[in-house]
Amino acid sequence: MIPAMPATAHRRKSAPATPRLGGLGRFGRFAVMGTVAALILIAGVWASWGTAQHVVLSKGREQGTMTVSECEDDVCTGSYRPVSVGSKARGRVVLDQSVGVSEGETYTVVVKPGSRDVVRSGPAGFLYAWVPLGGALLLASVVVAGGLGLTRTGWALAGSGIALVTAAFMAL
Repeated sequence: MIPAMPATAHRRKSAPATPRLGGLGRFGRFAVMGTVAALILIAGVWASWGTAQHVVLSKGREQGTMTVSECEDDVCTGSYRPVSVGSKARGRVVLDQSVGVSEGETYTVVVKPGSRDVVRSGPAGFLYAWVPLGGALLLASVVVAGGLGLTRTGWALAGSGIALVTAAFMAL
């Protein structure tokens, strides 16, 4: 004979999926994740500033146009025609990171002091200089939303990063 089963089965309580953190544990997690997010954003600004400083602080620098004659190995070369006072014409200048640059086209540029290197200026150059910051915003958004639990702030950072990167590539 089979014993009768009760109408409701008794369930055991299982342990919570994540251990509850005390106040000190929550503060520690917040401090560590906040530091990681801040370091990511600082690294993004640092990586962008190497190029952006020439575009943002262009007053007093040599400004002009570059007509691209040759592009190879992520470097384009061409002639430089000055636009600003005190700038001199150059037969050959070098433009690194040739994304969105075509041979035969003319671009506005700023000369890096003491060199033959130039960086794109104008809206396209400004936005392109800040692309590393856009990537850092995207990466930091994951840390802020997941690690800190600040979902809305994470979405705001991600939206800002996507907008910056998209605007840069649309301008190029």
